Amino acid sequence: MPLPKPPTKLGATVDPSATVSALAATPPGNTEVSDTTPDTPRKPRNKPAVAAILTKSTRSPSTATTEPATTPKTASGSTKSNTAAPAVSAIASRQAAKPGNPPALASNTQPAPSAKSSKGPAKRLPASQRKLFVLDTNVLLHDPSSLFRFAEHDVFLPMIVLEELDHQKKGMSEVARNARQVSRSLDELIGNTEDLNKGVLLDGSGNKEARGALYFQTRPTDARLPIELPMGKADNVILSIVHGLREASPKREIVLVSKDINMRLKARALGLPAEDYLNDHVLDDSDLLYDGILPLPENFWNKHGKDIESWQQNGLTWYRVRGPLCSQFSVNEFVYYEGDMPLSAQVREVTGKSAVLATLRDFSHGKNSVWGITARNREQNFALNLLMNPDIDFVSLLGQAGTGKTLLTLASALSQAFETKRYTEIIITRATVPVGDDIGFLPGTEEEKMLPWMGALEDNLEVLHQGAGNAITSTPSSGNPDWSKTPAMDLIRSRIKVKSLNFMRGRTFLNKFLIIDEAQNLTPKQMKTLITRAGPGTKIVCLGNIAQIDTPYLTEGSSGLTYVVDRFKGWPHAGHVTLQRGERSRLADYASDAL
Repeated sequence: MPLPKPPTKLGATVDPSATVSALAATPPGNTEVSDTTPDTPRKPRNKPAVAAILTKSTRSPSTATTEPATTPKTASGSTKSNTAAPAVSAIASRQAAKPGNPPALASNTQPAPSAKSSKGPAKRLPASQRKLFVLDTNVLLHDPSSLFRFAEHDVFLPMIVLEELDHQKKGMSEVARNARQVSRSLDELIGNTEDLNKGVLLDGSGNKEARGALYFQTRPTDARLPIELPMGKADNVILSIVHGLREASPKREIVLVSKDINMRLKARALGLPAEDYLNDHVLDDSDLLYDGILPLPENFWNKHGKDIESWQQNGLTWYRVRGPLCSQFSVNEFVYYEGDMPLSAQVREVTGKSAVLATLRDFSHGKNSVWGITARNREQNFALNLLMNPDIDFVSLLGQAGTGKTLLTLASALSQAFETKRYTEIIITRATVPVGDDIGFLPGTEEEKMLPWMGALEDNLEVLHQGAGNAITSTPSSGNPDWSKTPAMDLIRSRIKVKSLNFMRGRTFLNKFLIIDEAQNLTPKQMKTLITRAGPGTKIVCLGNIAQIDTPYLTEGSSGLTYVVDRFKGWPHAGHVTLQRGERSRLADYASDAL
């Protein structure tokens, strides 16, 4: 709905030893940048020049680069200053002297460009300043594009990681798909490269942000850990590889990256640097997540009360206010002021230091009830204003158990499907992640398989039936013991479809009201797959509680629900509200706080 034009007149003013295989890299002191380096920048990753470990060389003044050192990124994506690694020629000599070790590589070895690399110089961080990130298998299975997320640094893949990827590639699960995607990416990067000892440039497949090299373990390692650990386990093999890399290049910063907490704990106990993979995190602290509501300060009217424009349209009062706080507003954010001049409004437009606010429809009043449901608190009123607004295509509601997320959403869906006939069907789906042990396969059709996961739907339909479920048919006898068999419920069920996430790809929903429940258990990729199913006239509502994530490796910062809240912030056709107050029962409210 376009913004109404303000009146012409102003309104009233309101006041990982040998395993290092020959990692191609510039020798310790040699920081020259190869002229044949592709110009396509690479993704950020830890890039160790391990070839240097096996090579003894001296630095030639003529090869010194004048390229300024850039600020590298850690595995978590945060930036921090790097200290240049000193020459490792002495270390390389000792390693080469050991029996069984391969001969040292040429000191000017550079990573081999991949098949798709274009010719031309590219600015890359000197080898002495690049980190080497050793990736655990779970990082690749969690994010198939993680190979390209280490900026100017190098990435090392132990052979055991490739073996585990091969074991995980079969099946139709998300993990299997990710394993296959990683394998395809590796195949594309390697191309026709003959000598993997030299490494492969990560930007060869078009990932311009990755300016490091990818190295594979091409030789066995005889490094022994300080503590005896069973070597038949993949985690311990990776730890021994990291230990061997650090022994071969003690001056080089080599970091293990893993999503496995116990793996990182063991690494730390062995004195090996280890980090979590945080590149996919939207926020480091869930407390910083946008909640869609902004309380106005006490002096708001004093600073923003001058030259206010006000007008009436569609039964709402619109204000154009000017002041320093307006630049902090987000479109469709709710603001409220409690004081002598109370105000509850929604930000409709932000332009510099001016903003257009519109008052809200009061859904706490019985005359504005939605399918017999009224708002019990301020946040619920804000949520209903989003749910009932036809101009809002995407709504996300966060809140702890009992705040009314599902009830409000289902009530607004029924109202707009039966009363205003804005939507032809209500589709409900959710991630089928069990809280306890899996009960096994379920019989029946797709909808019958999903019904055990939809207990919340049944519970809320019962509440709504007791409210205004009679709005579409005559009132059944009050003595009817089975509410689910009334004519009203039969009609309601005919418009509600329960669908599985497994069959969503490729579909297009037209004029549908799509409810994604327990969205906190979805990955950002799954969330994108669902939201992009929306066709004309479709509204999507995501519900969830980021404090109750059951999916392995997903955290509050990497959940798909957190992802969409952050990415849709400020879009004129999307809104978000975090519900704070529980309204289920006094027992549920006390349990939420006390347990």
